[in-house]
Amino acid sequence: MTHFLNYIDGQWCDADRSLTVMNPSTAEVYATIAQASIADADRAMAAARRCVNEGLLSDVRPAIRSQWMLKAAAAIRELVDEGGLIACRENGKSLQDAKDEFLESARYFEYYAGMADKLEGTSIPLGKNYIDFTQYVPFGVSVQIVPWNFPVSICARSLAPALAAGNAVVIKSPEISPLAMTLLIKAIEKAGFPQGAIHLLCGKGTEIGSHLVQHPEVDQIVFTGSVPTGQRILQDAAHRATPSVMELGGKSAAIVLRDADLQTLLKSVQAGIFFNAGQVCSAMSRLLVHKTRYEEVKAAVVAMAEGLVIGQGESQPDMTPLISKEQQTRVLAMIDQARQEGAKILTGGYAPELSGYFVAPTVIEATPDMQIAQEEVFGPVLVITPFETEQQAIDIANGTVFGLVAGVFGESLNQTLRVAQQLRGGQVFINEWFAGGIETPFGGVGLSGFGREKGQEAIYSYVHTRNIAIRLQHD
Repeated sequence: MTHFLNYIDGQWCDADRSLTVMNPSTAEVYATIAQASIADADRAMAAARRCVNEGLLSDVRPAIRSQWMLKAAAAIRELVDEGGLIACRENGKSLQDAKDEFLESARYFEYYAGMADKLEGTSIPLGKNYIDFTQYVPFGVSVQIVPWNFPVSICARSLAPALAAGNAVVIKSPEISPLAMTLLIKAIEKAGFPQGAIHLLCGKGTEIGSHLVQHPEVDQIVFTGSVPTGQRILQDAAHRATPSVMELGGKSAAIVLRDADLQTLLKSVQAGIFFNAGQVCSAMSRLLVHKTRYEEVKAAVVAMAEGLVIGQGESQPDMTPLISKEQQTRVLAMIDQARQEGAKILTGGYAPELSGYFVAPTVIEATPDMQIAQEEVFGPVLVITPFETEQQAIDIANGTVFGLVAGVFGESLNQTLRVAQQLRGGQVFINEWFAGGIETPFGGVGLSGFGREKGQEAIYSYVHTRNIAIRLQHD
């Protein structure tokens, strides 16, 4: 059985304890990884602080950081096949989706390589006897806690802009899917970043994660994950007013207008809620359909869901397992709760007789006030609800504590734009769920968090503004 290590101060390190990683497709043990200790975390933070204090990242010419970033991207691309297979087996996702995580990671490093030397300040006119300008200054030590659903790409999403801006980074990997991230860091290690710039620790969130966010050396926190965990991290961050980027949960809705194209919609529904078994923070978890199209759309969505092939990731199925037995149990419990509240299970709602942690593609007819329509499931469960008026659809879509993404489907540019501009969320899709890419800013409002990842805007989450004002002395 393969055993994986942590990366601390330029060295791959074992530990006295280890964590077991399961294959969700088979419910069998796949590998083990070193379980970092508090002492390991302290060593990583001390090395990151040393890197910052010595200016090993921030004092070099930014073009050199760009070169390191591009070398890292090239090295990541060389590991796509090897890393993709590991990610597929530890995470349960399809093999191609797992490979795509590495390709997307390479793109993050290429994209932010182009921004490393473009963090330009401004000159502010204050009159004849003054010179005033601003600088963008890296925070210093960035602690980044990565979730289990897309560990490789989400790690790169935060790591790349942080390094491009000149920060040292300490990463806490998810204990149930940490393995492929080690290959990502091995690739980046080849790029020539200075010692102490990057650290990777695997450990329990309640132990290592909590210790890192409370550490006296932390200058910034980046977290992607559940609302309760994010709230606990923010409580810890409040003691030292540590700047934070929070990408939390979602309960995102797509509004289907009366003139929506059915085939376009069905492609987005399949991707929006059944991709990665619905374990996506920006999943299309609610479908609001105009009453004149409701029966047609409902029947088509159910037929599509029932036609999906479920299986292990290496076989390239339409839908893969959930990450763990715990997650499978939680999703099935929420479906049972929906039944008890009077929701109608149109299809799915059960665990197929397969090895692994599967839940059948599920479509539920529910009212907006039901728990299943208000709380994040993080599984392959779509809630479908009719509406009568445009304003009613907007009110239902906005009627949760979340505000991550939303969507509108329809042929009228005037109406789709009008609706889109009234939806609560950091990103709104029109006629294609998950439209956009690494170039487009991503983040939420409300309990979906704050701050933005991706796009040019994200790099400014990793710097603060310093103003320098000079009064000129005259003889």
